[in-house]
Amino acid sequence: MSDRGGSDIAAYLSAHWRAILLAVVATLAAGVFAAVIATLGEANRQRDRALDLQSHSFDVMLRTRALAETMARAEATLGRYVISADKRIGQQYSQEWQQAGQQIDRLAALTRDTPQQNRRVDALRAAYESRGEELSLIALSTQYKKNQQALSAYYAARDAVALRRTSDLLQRFLDSERMLLERRTAAAQATVTSSNRAAAVLAIFGAAIVLGAIVLGWLTIRAQTARSIAAAEAEDERERAELLEEAVRTTTEDLEAEARERASAEAKLRQMQTLDAIGQLTGGIAHDFNNMLAVVLGGIELAKRHRDDPGEVARHLDSATEGADRAAALTRRLLSFARAEALQPVAIEAASVIAGMSDLIDRTLGDLVTVEVRDESAGWQVFVDRHGLENAVLNLAVNARDAMDGRGTLTITAGHATLSEHQVDRCAAGDYATIAVGDTGCGMSEAVVARVFEPFFTTKPIGKGTGLGLSQIFGFVQQSGGAIAIRSAPGDGCTVTLYLPRHIAAAALGGETVDSAAAPDAPSARALDILVVEDDPRVLAATMGALEALGHRPVACADPLRAEAVVDDHGARFDLILSDVLMPERTGPELVADIAPRLPDAAVLFVTGFSGDAGEQGGLAGRHVLRKPFTMAALAAAIDAAVAVPPASEPIRSAA
Repeated sequence: MSDRGGSDIAAYLSAHWRAILLAVVATLAAGVFAAVIATLGEANRQRDRALDLQSHSFDVMLRTRALAETMARAEATLGRYVISADKRIGQQYSQEWQQAGQQIDRLAALTRDTPQQNRRVDALRAAYESRGEELSLIALSTQYKKNQQALSAYYAARDAVALRRTSDLLQRFLDSERMLLERRTAAAQATVTSSNRAAAVLAIFGAAIVLGAIVLGWLTIRAQTARSIAAAEAEDERERAELLEEAVRTTTEDLEAEARERASAEAKLRQMQTLDAIGQLTGGIAHDFNNMLAVVLGGIELAKRHRDDPGEVARHLDSATEGADRAAALTRRLLSFARAEALQPVAIEAASVIAGMSDLIDRTLGDLVTVEVRDESAGWQVFVDRHGLENAVLNLAVNARDAMDGRGTLTITAGHATLSEHQVDRCAAGDYATIAVGDTGCGMSEAVVARVFEPFFTTKPIGKGTGLGLSQIFGFVQQSGGAIAIRSAPGDGCTVTLYLPRHIAAAALGGETVDSAAAPDAPSARALDILVVEDDPRVLAATMGALEALGHRPVACADPLRAEAVVDDHGARFDLILSDVLMPERTGPELVADIAPRLPDAAVLFVTGFSGDAGEQGGLAGRHVLRKPFTMAALAAAIDAAVAVPPASEPIRSAA
């Protein structure tokens, strides 16, 4: 009895301890489960907080870039306002600058939870207000018509301390936000990693508990617990992968949006730079033309006042004529720069051009510049516009003189070279005559050399250069089928080499120019019946007067649509058709083509103010062309040239 009782007691105690152990295991399992849940929940909260902070940082960075773009746009708008003095542009500048201030306020609101960034926002606002005071003075000068003062202040403000400080603060703000983002991301990642490690430790402890439960006979509970843990881990990994994919997708979209905004900002900046360049060009043209018109109008008015003194009348009319000639020359230079000027190429030796210009170059550069001319061309010819080539060489010589500060040695070398495909710029393979202009000046850096052909780019002080010289040379060389190479280094001088295709054919391919200065303005030996078609009544009256003074019998036609009726009224007896090229409703070539059957033996002379349309595409092939403005001498020479060749075999001619 005692033995059985002891056995029962032992069994009871064993069951009791098993129950106690089971309760302990269950409690521990519950604790481990709760710890795993808490750990995973904390990891999720840290991940969500990291994503929120990342989104907040991206928002701060985007708004910072938007602020920089707004301030840059406002300053560019102020530049246009200084140039144009348009009050609407001034109002636009004020609105954009105020918008930048509002963006700073929004940036301060975004970073109020970060004291360091808040301090940078305060410094940025102070720099913004300082910069605003500088720009306000420029705008005020423009408002009170002090354009020169405003322009000088605007150029000086581009290197102002406030501008540099603003740019530096914006960059430091972005850099600080990036570092803050990296620290937040790293901290969140460390927390998630720590949570994962804790979960792993707890999982191991849970596995030990499960093993203990196996010892106690709870095999089924252990299996179910293992399956639950495995399922939970798989679900956690799946959610983690989905969250990672979403984070990567969000980051990619943000980066793409940032790239699009940057591209848009760059496009707007290029557009503003283009508009500024056009404004500068327009102002320069207006200034030069106003000067020339002042000379013309002043000469005519003084001639009227001294009509009783033939000598004074002639002197003032000569002055007015000189002003008109300068205006015409400016127009030709502008058309040449725009590559709309029709070139008049001839076969010439580059060495002969340089030799013919030596006196002009010496006088232009002064006595302190030593000019050395070398002929290594072996007699090679080029087929180019002589005046364009002379202008290019003279421009290079003047640039070299400025680079040497008016004192040094200038070397002009006419040479020859055989190039392979694209050896120099985009030149095709072949023989090229070269003209190299070298100086002993200050030289240029690689960054400056890369921009020298940009219109309006110049390293000279304000008022000393327009930045169009090398652009014009570049356009001329490109039109001539050649290329330009520059060799320079700071302190080592500069050598600019023009490569022009070698010309071998004996026959010239271009037209000829009538020398108006040498042409006679006396009445022609033969009086001609001339049909004059011109839609501008003032030009028509002047042309009629000139033709009558030359002894011809002109008949006016102010409407190109009535040309056939005028021909029929006068019995189709005209020896020459003198027609403008560009007229409303009907061009000169169209008019000539329509009335040619009525006047099969009449010569044709076109008159145009835009030499760019005097080409094959303009319908002028096989016809003589007289360019406006023209003198009576040039008109007489052009008429003689037009009637000297049978209409069916007329080549393309151009009379200056």
